[in-house]
Amino acid sequence: MKKFTLVAVIAVAASVAACSPKAKNDTAEAANSMAADVNATAAAATSTVDTATNNAMASAASSLDNAQATAQNAADKAGSAADKMRGAAGNAMIDAGHSMKK
Repeated sequence: MKKFTLVAVIAVAASVAACSPKAKNDTAEAANSMAADVNATAAAATSTVDTATNNAMASAASSLDNAQATAQNAADKAGSAADKMRGAAGNAMIDAGHSMKK
């Protein structure tokens, strides 16, 4: 975009080289205005891309945090279930032992 602007400015400057000083000044002001517009557009595009990148990274981090919490909860529940099963198996063995004594 900047190359295009530079080429346009050079072309305009060359075409008005023989013009009056006022025409040259007006052309220079127009070229400066075009360059400023290009720079403002590029800055806005960069800002938009930066914001989108930051939002995507934050969303990815949040998703990873949620996945980790879900996995931890599942592991906790599995551990609790294993503890209950171990207790139930122990109680069953004790009951079986009492039954055999009778």
